Amino acid sequence: MSGKNLFPNGWEPTTRYPDPAVQSLDPAFDKYRLRLAAVERLATGMRWAEGPVWFGDARHLLWSDIPNNRVMRWSEETGRVSEFRAPSNFENGHTRDRQGRLLSCEHGGRRITRTEYDGTITTLMDRFEGKRLNSPNDIIVKSDGSVWFSDPYFGILGNYEGLRSEPELGQNVFCLDPETGEARIVAEGIGGPNGLCFSPDESILYIIESRGVPHHKILAFDVADDGRSLSNRRVVVDAEGGTPDGMRCDVDGNLWCGWGMGDPDLDGVMVFAPDGKPIGRIALPERCANLCFGGRANSRLFMTASQSIYAIYVNVAGVAGG
Repeated sequence: MSGKNLFPNGWEPTTRYPDPAVQSLDPAFDKYRLRLAAVERLATGMRWAEGPVWFGDARHLLWSDIPNNRVMRWSEETGRVSEFRAPSNFENGHTRDRQGRLLSCEHGGRRITRTEYDGTITTLMDRFEGKRLNSPNDIIVKSDGSVWFSDPYFGILGNYEGLRSEPELGQNVFCLDPETGEARIVAEGIGGPNGLCFSPDESILYIIESRGVPHHKILAFDVADDGRSLSNRRVVVDAEGGTPDGMRCDVDGNLWCGWGMGDPDLDGVMVFAPDGKPIGRIALPERCANLCFGGRANSRLFMTASQSIYAIYVNVAGVAGG
């Protein structure tokens, strides 16, 4: 999964097509590459960028700058970067519900929130069976409106990306019905549950185990007929020396995963076929924490990578709900 470091002296825009940062590891990836598209840096100056979400109706991207306790916004129309929300309670992951409202994971508030149409913030969940959540991390919405999120310890381990505190719950993945407030644990016993996404038909839930021993992993679970429970846990990708973080699925079922940490030759995005075979890579000069699809056809990949935001057009659309 490694490759030659393309950025020994820092990132510069490519001067030619096709962009050498986009690499086919298998011929199956060739059809997803656009020969006349290149990686672009949209913004820089963050401390740790995370949780991107696309708002097509407003033509802007939102993402978290967690240590700076703010949510940022990039305008597709003007290219301008501005603060969307500050302070943000150390928000991390974001998505939109099926009514278009912003859903957010807060480290500081240890809760899941929804930003209403008028800008007010509603707490959807901050406790389970009377105990406080840890630090909700990543979040997705199923087509039935249910909200699924991971709840590791990361945001309460110190005061850089949240507020140091003692955990009251184990590290779990939850399914929440936002209409009734009913929540259940759907996956437990995972070392650092992190990024989440559904397969295109929602029959599989993928979960990144970012503190797995001996290696980080991408796990897969079958979604039961009730749509709210999981079975048949299995490893789809053993990351070996890599560190997957956030991920999204495209309409063909491929997994696009933020990657890096440790070896700079691994920094960027790894792309895996549904069977876990690595097929493509997008090299970046910084570790990529998370990503999302957006743009007019939901085929522009936005990547939150440490201190910067990058984007590239690809020849496939992302699955809705991520």
